[in-house]
Amino acid sequence: MKKVLVLGAGLVTRPHVRYLLDVPEFEVTVASRTVEKAEELVKGHPRGRAVALNVQDEAALEDLIREADLAVSMLPYVYHPTVAALCVKHGKHMVTTSYVKDAMAALDRPAREAGVILLNEIGVDPGIDHMSAMRLIHGVEAKGGKITSFVSWCGGLPSPEANDNPLGYKFSWSPKGVLLAGRNPARFQRDGEVVEVPGDELFEHYWPVVIDGLGEFEGYPNRDSLPYADLYQIEPEDWMFRGTLRNLGWCDTFARISELGLLDDSPLSGASSPAAPGGPSTYREFLARLLGTDSGTDLRQYLAERWDMARDAKPLADLEWLGFFSDEPLPAGAESPVDILTACTKSKMAYQPGERDMLIMQHEFVAEYPDRKEAITSTMIAFGIPFGDTSMSRTVGLPSAIATRMILQGEISGISGVHTPVIPEIYEPVLQELETLGISLEEKVEVLEA
Repeated sequence: MKKVLVLGAGLVTRPHVRYLLDVPEFEVTVASRTVEKAEELVKGHPRGRAVALNVQDEAALEDLIREADLAVSMLPYVYHPTVAALCVKHGKHMVTTSYVKDAMAALDRPAREAGVILLNEIGVDPGIDHMSAMRLIHGVEAKGGKITSFVSWCGGLPSPEANDNPLGYKFSWSPKGVLLAGRNPARFQRDGEVVEVPGDELFEHYWPVVIDGLGEFEGYPNRDSLPYADLYQIEPEDWMFRGTLRNLGWCDTFARISELGLLDDSPLSGASSPAAPGGPSTYREFLARLLGTDSGTDLRQYLAERWDMARDAKPLADLEWLGFFSDEPLPAGAESPVDILTACTKSKMAYQPGERDMLIMQHEFVAEYPDRKEAITSTMIAFGIPFGDTSMSRTVGLPSAIATRMILQGEISGISGVHTPVIPEIYEPVLQELETLGISLEEKVEVLEA
């Protein structure tokens, strides 16, 4: 009997845990700070166990890792290096869906010496994006071609019938994480030239993206795209770009939200702090303090004049819908502007029972061969299950669960050290099984030159 330790019981963990519990020779322990969340995932399964764990209690964490054959970390990324180091210490494998940071990369040699694999970035983005891109890239190279332009998009959105709020978005994972991602600077290659985008200008750089069967979306840069050329071992002469998809109007509104400072996670102080004597107690008072104007000001008109736009312009309508011109009380315990924004968006932009989310991924590559040039488009549209698992939780949780099973059952073997799923030994079997679960990409090829 193989023992799997799953650390964390967040929004994307349920499909992962249920998949592993369906493997007859696996025992699964789910450890969470809130044991009730772990119990909800295990649901009394005879080979499942829920335990309470404060991950900062390293001795307790080590005891759980010592008992397991493999640890899956669904914790915030800052805890992954601690988990990984303990796995290496006790000769245990590890799987996580998060990006490889420097502290994780530093464990490559110790992991190789211990004969264990620390497999990272095996979710959806990162994860399915890597695996599907590498399968396509290796396929082009096997036919004697090379990738000269690389553009990849991904976005988690409401399905069309559930897209019923002005911002065109609902949260299928951490609301604060979604919002803070809007502060990230970006870097990419366009027409062979490197483009640098400061974090406070992120939403000013967006383009229309057409997805067959769904229509037009907005796409904007996702962090630093350039390291992926090395990761994928390609040398594109034109575009090297990874981006995020949102529904139309998102970028204009969030450019204004960013300008107002509502994405700032610095602790509030001075007159803008609700905790200060005489501090703001309503959304309207708080926004007035941020703008440096009187709380009796017509804030919608004030901003219309400041931004030189009509009073009924979409960014102003969105701010009103969010409640920033209202006398609604501020959320208790908010410590920063983004905490306040998180509270109001979380309450207004939640999925209702039975609603589906949607995960879109699209690669747009140009491949050159000795005798022709091709445009390759590879698209995945995955929907959540009404009253069941979200698409986000399935596309994050299932790849990592499949990889976990394959490592423990010897289908991924002879590999040690810190890895991402960019080698055929990992991506081929994982993608093949995902296809049996209804998660796949459809490829279209158009000859540009012959």
